[in-house]
Amino acid sequence: MQLCCIAGRETKLLSILRRELRLSDGLVRRLKPLNAFTVNGQAAHTDCPIHPGDRVCAVIEEPAPDFPAQNGALDILYEDEALMVLDKPAGVIIHPTFHRQQDTLANYLLGYYEKTGQKCAVHVLTRLDRDTMGVVVFAKNAYIHALLMEQLQKGQVHKTYYAAVLRGPAQDEGSIDLPIARSAPGSLLRCVRADGKPAVTRYRVLERRGGYALLQLQPLTGRTHQLRVHCSHMGFPIAGDPQYGGGAGGQRLLCGRLELSHPLTGAPLVFRSRQKITLPNG
Repeated sequence: MQLCCIAGRETKLLSILRRELRLSDGLVRRLKPLNAFTVNGQAAHTDCPIHPGDRVCAVIEEPAPDFPAQNGALDILYEDEALMVLDKPAGVIIHPTFHRQQDTLANYLLGYYEKTGQKCAVHVLTRLDRDTMGVVVFAKNAYIHALLMEQLQKGQVHKTYYAAVLRGPAQDEGSIDLPIARSAPGSLLRCVRADGKPAVTRYRVLERRGGYALLQLQPLTGRTHQLRVHCSHMGFPIAGDPQYGGGAGGQRLLCGRLELSHPLTGAPLVFRSRQKITLPNG
């Protein structure tokens, strides 16, 4: 990806890179040895003087990922030069780990990039648990990922989930405001505990039937396992979630909708999963 702008004042190249092209300090440091910056078509250092009318460009290049590319099925909801948005099925891990380097969504995405001739990286913005379905957003390079992470940290990325739960809440809508902490040192599980990090979830009941309820859930914070922990603690665990009291049969949790602004144009974007959640006896 190449980013360019025309300077409007006397300054230094580093200032243009930071303020006009919105490159992070870390990305500037990584790109410097690659001769990625030019002024009027000539390679330039970050302390280069810039004059009004100068054309400043930065080429964003990505190192090759340290995991293998694989052929695999991808349900693509949206793609452009900056973003890849996928509809993740249940049972698939998003990104390789130390113990598992293959058969993840990232492996399949890298295989797709290679097959289509795209020199892109795999930077995930919003992670989903292995058994959670739905919308996942990937940035195609570190620059785009940094811009998206800024939106996420400012609360400008909005996610809506749908879940089938056991029993259901007493009220048809409300908020769960309970802190979440790691269950024990080294554990992957979480729990509600007074010394945990703040966590807030809004819920609304969409349907009740046969001892189950269909909920719309909106996490206002992004804690690990937040929705699963909050629902379980309140007495209505997500159906099919054995780790938090929902029994077996497949976890019924879907990230059904995600809203953000395009990192380059600022245009509002809404992505919707093609998958659906139904009540177990539906």
